[in-house]
Amino acid sequence: MNPVLAVILVLGILIFFHELGHFVVARWVGVRVLRFSLGFGPRLWGIERNGTDYCVSLIPLGGYVKLLGENPADPLPPEDILYSFSHRPLKDRTLIVLAGPLANFVLAWLLFTLVFLFQGLPYMLPAVGSVMPDSPAAKAGLKPGDLILKINNKPIKTWDEMAEMVHKSEGKPLNLLIKRDKQTLSVTLVPQLKEVKNIFGEKVRVPIIGVTAAGLTAVQKINPLQALWLAFLKVFLLIKLTLLAFVKLIERVLPLSTLGGPIFIAQLASKQAQQGLGQLAFFTGVLSVNLGVLNLLPIPVLDGGHLFFYAIEAIRGRPLSTRQKEIAQQVGLALLLTLMLVVFYNDIMRLLHHRG
Repeated sequence: MNPVLAVILVLGILIFFHELGHFVVARWVGVRVLRFSLGFGPRLWGIERNGTDYCVSLIPLGGYVKLLGENPADPLPPEDILYSFSHRPLKDRTLIVLAGPLANFVLAWLLFTLVFLFQGLPYMLPAVGSVMPDSPAAKAGLKPGDLILKINNKPIKTWDEMAEMVHKSEGKPLNLLIKRDKQTLSVTLVPQLKEVKNIFGEKVRVPIIGVTAAGLTAVQKINPLQALWLAFLKVFLLIKLTLLAFVKLIERVLPLSTLGGPIFIAQLASKQAQQGLGQLAFFTGVLSVNLGVLNLLPIPVLDGGHLFFYAIEAIRGRPLSTRQKEIAQQVGLALLLTLMLVVFYNDIMRLLHHRG
């Protein structure tokens, strides 16, 4: 798939679904939606229904909703006050703002569910690819091609299950039941503590046995209820990892050079699309979680910034002044512009490095 089309498709779905969340909840609590636009920029075509302009705009990257009374300073006739966003109770405004990020999480949940349901749940078999010299595995006689069946009499189905048991061993002896060709063998080994890097590049000491995966995979077919539950767990895990990644960026554990922008997303989306619709759907789900978490950060101009203002309003019993909000939004906008410059710089440097 063309990278430009891929990024339009992926980002368009993400932003549209985000705005759909705002739209649905606004209508539900009684706030009038003046416009729901597919795309940005000049209006190309549309129809009006119940006071809402449903339209298509020129730039096909997502969409937006325009609510009545978004700006408290806008003059409104008395009969429209009831339907104005800024005149609604704090609870209603909070629900409307919160609905956008939540819609991104729901989108990811649905996409993961569909992928798991139609493609099954892929997993890596606990098959040994290579054995490190002088490692516990080498001393115990493990060889490439061995399939680990049990650890301490507990059946092992996936590589992740095997790795988890080794990491939780605390250096205590492990008995492995392995399959080698047509033979079944039992070996005992003691994991050794070794310094390795985690997914954030941090050095940690964990028990290892000294083997790498052979890369053999299988697919487990699951029913709809299992797909829904596993997709929910996947969304929860990605939210947790995304928040942790932000913390690691602040701590400078993760360098800013790891951030990517639209060009990087376009490259990844194009690669995923070439591997099939399922891969592209899964990638879109991951990005949807990232977008939802990003929008919940307490940065003015983002949804999280508005929610932060509402939290202050709830505590103080009155909202911040217009001047205070303007200053905070200027700071938030400066932060976002700085972030945009960083990710565009990273994207350009990646392109130059790749071509070099």
